[in-house]
Amino acid sequence: MAKLMKEKNNQTFIKDVKIIANSQILKGLFNDSRWKILKVLAEKPAYPAQIAKNLRMHEQKVYYHVRQLEASGLVEVVLKEEHSGALAKYYSPTAYAFALELPGGDESLLSSPIKEEHKKFAEFMVPFISGGKFNANIVVGSPDPHGPHQVRARDGHYAIELAMFFGSYITLPKKQFVFLDTDVKSQKNYNENLIVIGGVLTNMITKDVNKSLPIYFDEEMFPYRTIFSRKTGKTYSEENIGIIVKTANPKNPEKSVLIAAGNTHWGTKAAIRAITTMTDEVFKNYGKEDSWGVIVQGFDLDGDGRMDAIKIIE
Repeated sequence: MAKLMKEKNNQTFIKDVKIIANSQILKGLFNDSRWKILKVLAEKPAYPAQIAKNLRMHEQKVYYHVRQLEASGLVEVVLKEEHSGALAKYYSPTAYAFALELPGGDESLLSSPIKEEHKKFAEFMVPFISGGKFNANIVVGSPDPHGPHQVRARDGHYAIELAMFFGSYITLPKKQFVFLDTDVKSQKNYNENLIVIGGVLTNMITKDVNKSLPIYFDEEMFPYRTIFSRKTGKTYSEENIGIIVKTANPKNPEKSVLIAAGNTHWGTKAAIRAITTMTDEVFKNYGKEDSWGVIVQGFDLDGDGRMDAIKIIE
């Protein structure tokens, strides 16, 4: 199945397209009655009598066109129900977009569906988004006590916010792509690119890769939580400090790791919100480095208990 990409309201949408190899099949779509029938079926499955009533067409005429559409592979039966002693067949389109592809011509690999004006973010998200597909697992901390300090993660729900953000650029995979850190660690599943949410106390995968990060958590300061920047030599102990880091996975150098974490769940929230709401500003200085990161700080300026401002510290 091919993909149709189109822009609407400054957002990019993707739809499956059925490629038609025989021009005679596609020709049937140019029949005005069949096109109207397809539009009705695109709204919801229906049986011919319903279609005829909806379009105010003769029922036998509808039956004829539906049979032709079915024979061409453009509609299919999705449900059968008994109505007034007769079996009613509900039809639905086999696709919601159709195209005729000519042989030959140039083909190019879509490296990223992210818009050109977000070029830096697109570069940063390789290989997590590659070939127009989401190519990573998101790892959140277990909500149960775990790890050396038996901490419960409170930031797993940020995976939903991040996945919704990625979903505005690409179609997310139907298979599972969000996992608990305890599952990844017990199964030693480091064969995927990883997007890890949460600090060293709440996410064991962050703890595993921590010492290799350009911005890392100083675990020797426990119970005090401190972020250390190798670039500036500065330390940050505020609860609302978060980091966004990309580096090679030390457990599997062929894969990459993206860390969004904070000294507390408040700092992790600042990191996630920075990615999703300050995208261009956060990644404007990214230069395709193998190891790169920024430090952000979240603020509650109006005192309502909600984060309403984020600042990039370094």
